[in-house]
Amino acid sequence: MSLAVACGQAPGTAAPTPVQGQLPVRADTGSIAFLMAEGAAGSSVAADLRYLTDIIGPRLTGSPAMRRANEWTGTKLREYGVDSVALEPWPFGVTWERGPIAVRLLEPHTRWIQAASWAWAPGTNGPRAGHVMLMSAATRAEFDRYRGRLRGAWVITGPPYPRLNPGGADPSDSARVDSLRRAQRERSQQVTAEQRAFLGERERLLAAEGIAGVLIDGGKDFGLFTMSGGPDQIVPFPQVVIGNATLAEIHRSLAAGEPVRLEATVENRFGRDTVLQWNTVGEIRGSERPDEVVLIGAHLDSWDLGTGATDNAAASVAVLEAARLIGALKARGIRPKRTIRFVLFSGEEQGLYGSQYYAHMHAAELAKFQAVLVLDNGAGRITGMAMQGWNELQDLWRDMFRPLAGLGPLAVRVGNKTGTDHLAFLPAGVPSFNYDQLSRGYDYTHHSQADVLDHTVPRDMQQAGIVMAVNAFQLANLDRLLPRKR
Repeated sequence: MSLAVACGQAPGTAAPTPVQGQLPVRADTGSIAFLMAEGAAGSSVAADLRYLTDIIGPRLTGSPAMRRANEWTGTKLREYGVDSVALEPWPFGVTWERGPIAVRLLEPHTRWIQAASWAWAPGTNGPRAGHVMLMSAATRAEFDRYRGRLRGAWVITGPPYPRLNPGGADPSDSARVDSLRRAQRERSQQVTAEQRAFLGERERLLAAEGIAGVLIDGGKDFGLFTMSGGPDQIVPFPQVVIGNATLAEIHRSLAAGEPVRLEATVENRFGRDTVLQWNTVGEIRGSERPDEVVLIGAHLDSWDLGTGATDNAAASVAVLEAARLIGALKARGIRPKRTIRFVLFSGEEQGLYGSQYYAHMHAAELAKFQAVLVLDNGAGRITGMAMQGWNELQDLWRDMFRPLAGLGPLAVRVGNKTGTDHLAFLPAGVPSFNYDQLSRGYDYTHHSQADVLDHTVPRDMQQAGIVMAVNAFQLANLDRLLPRKR
């Protein structure tokens, strides 16, 4: 039972009457054709993406670069024809600035190790040397076996994550690594209440033992690191990320009973007070129902090991491109019936803070939000949409994708997406979605040193900007609001 898409009809044919309860898409053929042609001919994606990454650079929440990115994106939204722009504040925790780090293996041999401080972790106040110890404990009772033995030690809290260079091993090796990964996932999914309670107090117990710090698995191949951390996760000892292969080497030595010693010098700086951060917000007002809103969003903040290109400058630029296209349509005298709002969130990497505060501050409006469309899975083109529980809208989404077939394939599937800003709107019942995308190596680039412009695909973000613009325009012109769910 597919819905009628007026822009997809053959000339001279009448649109079928929708079954009661369905929502016909009535965005006109000419407007969608214009959005697609304008997106193909005059894209600003490549230039905007280069400026945001190469010039503004990494955008750690709380940093001067994040504020600069807010201001620059606000300027671009005005340039692209939105009706109004605002930087909406929200309260963040203390700021943190990464300083220099030097890590050296002292035993069983001497060599310098590439490393990075976990975000919002303290420094060492000078060189800090100690033995490396494996603390394999999942409960308080298991931890008690290590009491009195951890003082001054660099602690590893678990085995290295199994990794395998792509194409670098035979099928039997791949099967072995896959089985180890499955076992780790199964263990993490079977956490007992006792284990959960221990995880909640593990850092406090380690601090009481007087450890030198914790060594964290970078978790990726090729010496890349996965960065994380935030102001709600500050612990009183250094946390140092090292490469997966290096951690595996240390783990092997410890398992064989061989002593391992390490020295680290880490310099980081904390701010003294809590600070404000901002979401960049622009909108094009609706012509008939301006109090009803379609929100297009992405997070503008990033980690700081690279320049935050695939996570998430690429999607931020796609949102700017969608604004440019709809702004160009507005300049021709054609407005959407509902307001289309463009929001670039901050604080996503520390816990979806910016979007959660946005939803909180706009709570009175959310009942009139038509939908939230978010992009945050790398620099690959859009491939479709997961329904996030609104499975009754599958036909609607297929119809909305139909005029975009030349930019596809675009698939509609039952499933949920997690880990990004659309989640902030689900508790209010707003239909909120995160597009599926091609990976383009995202598992390697995100949160790592490789998250730079060279790993983006501007043509794919050009496609994403067109898809988001067309879908937002279609949703803005629906006859009524989509169903609510809590």
